[in-house]
Amino acid sequence: MPNILVDLPKGALTAEQRRALVDGLNQAAAEAEQIPAQLQKRALCWVLINEVEAGHWTCGAVDMTSQILPCRAVVYVPAGVLDESARADYVRLVHQAFERAKPAEDKRQLMTSVIVQDVADGTWGANGAIWRLPQFAAAAGFAHLQGVAAAV
Repeated sequence: MPNILVDLPKGALTAEQRRALVDGLNQAAAEAEQIPAQLQKRALCWVLINEVEAGHWTCGAVDMTSQILPCRAVVYVPAGVLDESARADYVRLVHQAFERAKPAEDKRQLMTSVIVQDVADGTWGANGAIWRLPQFAAAAGFAHLQGVAAAV
């Protein structure tokens, strides 16, 4: 049940390619977090794409976007959902989602930065209330945490 915030250069992807990226990010979340293939469970994966204006993304104080395609994803997940292996898989899968969405004709090198951020238990608010891991596990259906979900 992640919130995934994506930054990429404005105009880097067409509407169809953005949809492919969103699909890939949802698949990455489902696999890494072990979310079942049920619409009500998968609907809890929120993706927000922010397109950064030309000249507003620099590397070493230089706008390198003519040479590289920088893409960043910050993935917020409830603490306790991911172990070290799942976290590594998540980063790999998010990178692959960017690779698949990148236009074939775009010859720039893809450079991704993926940050997986655990949100401490008791600090994530949803619908006006604080949620804890058991509520997230029940709502998202994390396959590996159904014992925790039973506590709801």
